[in-house]
Amino acid sequence: MAAIDILSASETEVRDAQPDDVHAIAAIYAWHVLNGRASFEEVPPTDEEMRQRMEKVTEAGLPWLVALYRGVVVGYCYASYYRPRPAYRFTLEESIYVDASATGRGFGSALLSALIARCEEGPWRQLIAVVGDGHNNPGSLRLHKKHGFEVAGQLRSVGYKKGNWRDTLIMQRPLNEGDWTLPE
Repeated sequence: MAAIDILSASETEVRDAQPDDVHAIAAIYAWHVLNGRASFEEVPPTDEEMRQRMEKVTEAGLPWLVALYRGVVVGYCYASYYRPRPAYRFTLEESIYVDASATGRGFGSALLSALIARCEEGPWRQLIAVVGDGHNNPGSLRLHKKHGFEVAGQLRSVGYKKGNWRDTLIMQRPLNEGDWTLPE
């Protein structure tokens, strides 16, 4: 994708991902797999694999969103269940990726804000972010802190990619009433 020439959150549209968005989503993620620090995958998923991931999330009734700038997909995010065991049913984990040529322009913030709002429409109480290579990923750390996430812990050297060990930061923010009340 060509570099975006101006900052303009007002020209950003955030909407539910559509099947036609899969190629753009897979391309954005492929760059992060091959060049970025956040993903611990080593081989980018194919368009079909990404389509299956999207379907799994949306069939569970969870949001998968895209950000468009002048009609072009510049980022995406989604929420999935944090863990499969029943006790975790009120906790979600989010993932967010922005096109490498479009970082620092407010698209990630627009996406994360919309995702949090969508997650608060449901019964969920906690939102987790697993920030790959957290301390070496300042943009993601800054974005999550801006949206109310706090560092809950660090897992050291849990990933090995491109010749070095990588940490993850576990970040968390409450949804709805958090743990201040019992779930219904």
